[in-house]
Amino acid sequence: MESFEIKDNHGHVPVMRDRMAELLRPGVEKLAAHAVLIDGTLGAGGHTEHFLKTLPQVSVIGIDRDPQALADATERLSPFKDRFVGVQTRFDGLAQAVDNGEGEIFERAREYGIAGALFDLGVSSMQLDQAERGFAYKVDAPLDMRMDPTKGITAADVLNTYDHGQLAHVLKAYGDERFAGKIASAVLREREKEPFTNSARLVELLYATIPAATRRAGGHPAKRTFQALRVEVNGELDALRNVIPQVCDRLAVGGRVVFMSYQSLEDKIVKKALAELTTSKTPPGLPMDLPGTAPQFTLVTRGAETATESEIAENPRSAPVRVRAAERIQRPDGGEF
Repeated sequence: MESFEIKDNHGHVPVMRDRMAELLRPGVEKLAAHAVLIDGTLGAGGHTEHFLKTLPQVSVIGIDRDPQALADATERLSPFKDRFVGVQTRFDGLAQAVDNGEGEIFERAREYGIAGALFDLGVSSMQLDQAERGFAYKVDAPLDMRMDPTKGITAADVLNTYDHGQLAHVLKAYGDERFAGKIASAVLREREKEPFTNSARLVELLYATIPAATRRAGGHPAKRTFQALRVEVNGELDALRNVIPQVCDRLAVGGRVVFMSYQSLEDKIVKKALAELTTSKTPPGLPMDLPGTAPQFTLVTRGAETATESEIAENPRSAPVRVRAAERIQRPDGGEF
């Protein structure tokens, strides 16, 4: 077996890395030498590095929309040589990446199906630590928030161009912000004086707009607004809805898909989609499933798994995570893939 040193100090310790490997291992062992995993949110490459070390038969397709993250992770994973290939795309570009990718790993994924896939949702610690990206509200930085900084609208664009209704909807729907309308009014008023460019001015506006009693009891007043802007800028929820059928269609029998959610909006989408995939379509009251109506997937996790106390102590970022996983148990045509 090859020997590799895992350098956790390369970036951040991946959240629940051992449990993620445990959840994905059955699909890898079933496909054995043909096994291909997809890391749909490659980031710094920590999860993939752990999979390549602990699952010696597996190869990994890593997907990330952030070109710098992909370049850094590819360099980090270079000791594993041809067992890893990276693709720059938003993770709902998975279908196109797998179906059109060139090389042995893609050919195996198409011929035998995918052994498993992981989606570690939300912004990465690496991106939060890059102050110039504008994700963090505790440092002054340009209001960018794009995970792929080469395309799309920025958070500043949202603040400076959305009308009151659009902006209030984003803050309420994606940040669960109680004072969405009030904040939207304040933003429109302030941008008439000067467009928003940097985060410190937005944070100052939020402190001035959100009542003091709420600020004292509800955590940092900018947290919900920054989350909402990030979700809007990156189309995160649309990407999640799009990718679930893509990855499930390409799973081999015995293959598993695992989602790590850090906020309720993501978790609700995953929970609903997995419930539909694992529920029989036979009308209620019949003694057995009608042909073609039995579920093709079964839940692996019971409800949403959370991090253990020891995991949270070691890695505080794991505190809010909710993990859900499902396994393909049959295909419509009765084949393995």
